[in-house]
Amino acid sequence: MDLYDNQTIKLLADGDELSNEVTFERLFKSHFKALHAYAYTIVNDEITAEEMVQTVFLKIWEKKEQLQVETSIKAYLYRAVHNCCMNYIKHQKIKSSYQEHITYSMKNEFDDASKKVQLSELETRLRAALNELPEQCRTIFQLSRFDELKYREIAAQLGLSPKTVENQMGKALKILRLKLADFLPVAFWFFVNLLSR
Repeated sequence: MDLYDNQTIKLLADGDELSNEVTFERLFKSHFKALHAYAYTIVNDEITAEEMVQTVFLKIWEKKEQLQVETSIKAYLYRAVHNCCMNYIKHQKIKSSYQEHITYSMKNEFDDASKKVQLSELETRLRAALNELPEQCRTIFQLSRFDELKYREIAAQLGLSPKTVENQMGKALKILRLKLADFLPVAFWFFVNLLSR
């Protein structure tokens, strides 16, 4: 550490208010431009780089009585600006990660709530649509969908041919598709499941 560094630190720590201000201003003007350019290489933003350098000098001013510099003031300032910039970047990453998490959580909550409302309405509309099916058609549909019976099992239980059961299921699905047209995005899996039986 050279004599100038020693004198600057001593003046900042021990001088009266006027000499402190003069010393601080000289220190600031001597290094600001270079430190700003250095900070910009880290944060890639002019205004943020200026804020980083100003933050470092503000901390130096606030802690001037306790300031301990074991290297040159120039090296001390560069290290302080580097640390300040890295803390800023770390904070921005945490902030960005938190915002993404909140956005994702809110979207999921909204999607879940929206799906619950849609499914509840779909169930109501499905019950109403089922009640409008012809009796045999409704019975076959319910045995297939809700009791999970195969066509041949339904045919045996109702004393019908498997072809009749298949035709009645086709009729039921056609009617339900028309009645639930507004809900096809929600009910798509439902019909695919039925058709795969």
